[in-house]
Amino acid sequence: GGSYAEGCFRAAQQHNITLESLTTCDRAFTEQALSREDELGTYVNRGIVRMLRSDYRRAHSDFTAAIAMSPNRSEPYLNMAILEFRQGRSAEALPLFSKAIELGTQRPEIAYYGRGLAHEDLGNVKAAYADLQRAVSLKPQWDAPARDLARYQVRRR
Repeated sequence: GGSYAEGCFRAAQQHNITLESLTTCDRAFTEQALSREDELGTYVNRGIVRMLRSDYRRAHSDFTAAIAMSPNRSEPYLNMAILEFRQGRSAEALPLFSKAIELGTQRPEIAYYGRGLAHEDLGNVKAAYADLQRAVSLKPQWDAPARDLARYQVRRR
């Protein structure tokens, strides 16, 4: 993509949630001729910026647009799952995390971690434990899943 689409990507990647970053994302749509791939990516990236700004309704719209454009791409599902989880909707997030995993997300550790937390919220401790373990095995240097996994005690019967 051109400069605005690239700027939107960098903003999402760096969690830069300033109004200027959001404007850069918007300008990618209005001031650039985007390829279908860049349009899809910009919807996801703008959705991330909006989600981090707690503009959940518009983030949902962006992720929905990305899913509609390419229903076999994993990243829109992963980000929609994170959005649902952030809003306390674990039951809605769970199948979205699973879909992202099924479609081969580039960040499986995040999908397993999020799905583990969603399982825990819904009372499925065994599935939560398994997903948290999987997240740790995929990215051992990431401390969040290991920290959550440490809360568990395994008892043999």
